[in-house]
Amino acid sequence: MKFIESETLELKKSTSEIKEAVISIVSILNKNQHGELFFGIKNNGTVIGQNVTEKTIRDVSKSIADNIEPKIYPHISHIKTDRKSCIKVRFKGNDIPYFAYGRAYIRVADEDRQLSAKELEKMILRKNKDKLRWDTDLCKEAKLTDISAKKVKSFLKGSGLRYDTVNNALEKLRLISDGKILNTAVILFAKKPHAFFPNARLRCAVFGTTDTSFTIDMQDFEGDIFYLIEKAEGYILKNIHIGMKLEGLRRVDVPEIDKAAFREAIINAFCHRDYQEFDSVNVAVFKDRVEIRSPGLLYGGLTIETIRTKMVSERRNELIAEMLHRVHFIEKWGRGIKLILSKEPDTKFSEVGTKFITTFLRKSYYEGKKGVEGVGEKGGERSEKRLAGGLVERLAEDTIQKKAVESWVKKLGEKLGERLGENERGILEIIVKNKFVTIPELSKVLEISTTAVENNLAKLKAKKVLKRIGPDKGGYWEVVKK
Repeated sequence: MKFIESETLELKKSTSEIKEAVISIVSILNKNQHGELFFGIKNNGTVIGQNVTEKTIRDVSKSIADNIEPKIYPHISHIKTDRKSCIKVRFKGNDIPYFAYGRAYIRVADEDRQLSAKELEKMILRKNKDKLRWDTDLCKEAKLTDISAKKVKSFLKGSGLRYDTVNNALEKLRLISDGKILNTAVILFAKKPHAFFPNARLRCAVFGTTDTSFTIDMQDFEGDIFYLIEKAEGYILKNIHIGMKLEGLRRVDVPEIDKAAFREAIINAFCHRDYQEFDSVNVAVFKDRVEIRSPGLLYGGLTIETIRTKMVSERRNELIAEMLHRVHFIEKWGRGIKLILSKEPDTKFSEVGTKFITTFLRKSYYEGKKGVEGVGEKGGERSEKRLAGGLVERLAEDTIQKKAVESWVKKLGEKLGERLGENERGILEIIVKNKFVTIPELSKVLEISTTAVENNLAKLKAKKVLKRIGPDKGGYWEVVKK
């Protein structure tokens, strides 16, 4: 039998490490509520055995009983592994938090880490989740007039229910209690959810490299969950590469990351996040990957391993999940992770600090090309179309009149054609998002020399597509719109 330390398995070479063993038991219980520990096996899995007597077993039992609070009652046995004597300790308990020698610990991968005061407080709250769940708690400040009738009507239509009044609708959905509105109703249907919960927002960013050293774009969105989900999805689609394929005679867009996969990850982020954390859901687009970051670690004893290998579901916000299920945003039985992995098998899941992160790899980066070429269309042609679409959207956001935008886009299309090279298009795309970008920054993002950047800028200026406003230091770039 092969032994590998994990979030539920700890190995100790002998009972001389009994104090460390007690701490490991507490760490595992606080994270997973069950686990196993072996004495006589090194942490690399090598079985070395140890002397086992009735007294040894009693000493292990006494150390656990005397130094762990609340009390647990493990099963301790003498076993033979590779013909060598070892001690196996099997334990479980749901009365978290557990303390070893007066301190609380938690399991992170195969290591034991002492809990901070804030983490301990949150664990105690989780212990009383049925009584203190955020999604079923009352939002005492919210009134019926704060709820959007339009949003409620739309939701009821999607779930096959009839609408008469906001009050009756919320009662049908169990989102109101004794005339008081629940947090779930506010987060889903309030006119301004962020007025009650400032963390009810989405933060998105595009970075020009594989780290956060150069920001190309950053935007914040505020609104209800449905609005934020759609904004997150749109932001990713706007900032990753899109290829094409033919289905019969019809052209179909093919994003470099499967749309169904990252949409599921976005929905999970809003559905299962910890709303008691002040932070927002984050979408970060890097050159090599897309990260969706959700406040709050995995809930209810789930681990990265279990969510990848088993169809399990532990919901921090059961009521929110139920509402999203009503309108077919999520599956009832925890199939979301399975769907993600079926579409994007290389997806990575991690817990960093107090965040759960889903990471999608960008095919364009790892295949060594800037765009995904589709069947029946050259990558350059698609890139130009995508560029033009991105410019239109950005310029529209800058309040340019609709007719002027349309006119300029037509002229831009005429200008682009085959006259703009790959680096020229890349420069334009970056400048539209960040007009203050510098030549060294362009060089870093595009992975070309500063001389090459300068040459391409000169070409764009000569073609009257781009001009410089102000001095080299303190000035900015402007895409010519005429």
